Amino acid sequence: MEYFQVERKAGNKAAISVLTRLYKTILKYKFLYALMVPGIIWYIIYRYLPMFGLLIAFKEYNFALGIWNSPWVGMKYFNYLFSSSEFYTVLRNTVLINIYNLIYGFPAPIILALLLNELKNMLFKRSIQTVIYFPHFLSWVVFGGIIIQFLSPNEGFVNQIIKYFGGEPIFFLTQSQYFRSILVGTNILKEAGWGTIIYLAALASVEQEQYEAATVDGANRWQKLIHITLPGISNVIIIMLILKVGYLLDVGFEQIFIMYNPAVYDVSDVLSTYIYRVGIQDLRFSLTTALGLFQAVIGFLLIYGVNKIAKKYSDVSMW
Repeated sequence: MEYFQVERKAGNKAAISVLTRLYKTILKYKFLYALMVPGIIWYIIYRYLPMFGLLIAFKEYNFALGIWNSPWVGMKYFNYLFSSSEFYTVLRNTVLINIYNLIYGFPAPIILALLLNELKNMLFKRSIQTVIYFPHFLSWVVFGGIIIQFLSPNEGFVNQIIKYFGGEPIFFLTQSQYFRSILVGTNILKEAGWGTIIYLAALASVEQEQYEAATVDGANRWQKLIHITLPGISNVIIIMLILKVGYLLDVGFEQIFIMYNPAVYDVSDVLSTYIYRVGIQDLRFSLTTALGLFQAVIGFLLIYGVNKIAKKYSDVSMW
């Protein structure tokens, strides 16, 4: 009995010691912790409190009854989703578009950053950076409108060139075989320049002595790129890839909503547009909440799995 009392006292002393050290640390860095408070409050209000709404996925939600009083239906809406052919069409479109973005869009900012890093004329380099950053600051309403005008069958710049060379106008945005390529291409055009910022910062941290030593050894620019530059930024590339894979079921709603139309629903309707159309317009909140929960769970599993693989085969991981 005395042994347990001694152990309890030792445990209490250890807990008090930890709390004392924590209090002193907070007191010492009180202004830094104060800066964290707005961010913590924002996350609580907009990220954690809305999780309460996930209950809707398991209920027959009714506005008049509210979340608590709406009747439980268990897995009804999940069963409906997994037995619906429309759900699998939307899921396939989402995954395919994101895979295309991953294959073609993920390397684009890396390649741009490597090209910019090779420029020695700083005025020219800054000018190019300004030009390629600019599309990021345009909303998809504006940028999408510009793309629609460019691809217009009557007055669009692209079709004017086609007609100039004797071809027939192409209705790009109403033909399924073109639409996904247009989505991926315009996304790269808008965001690739902005994505170079992270990689340019990573390139700045590569030690210049390595390049000088490689020059002495007779290495050319291509060899320096392969053996020094890419390994130097590989950690950043892996982290960005893990984050990118986590969004495999999340395609930008604004881009597709602005550019798609019923003629290309079979290749362009994705989870986010389906949630908007069914959840907001048709007021089927329980169904779309179930779909959103499914999307979040799969996203987490993807991040966890890719992070596990990265941790196993490299020294880089998210945790």
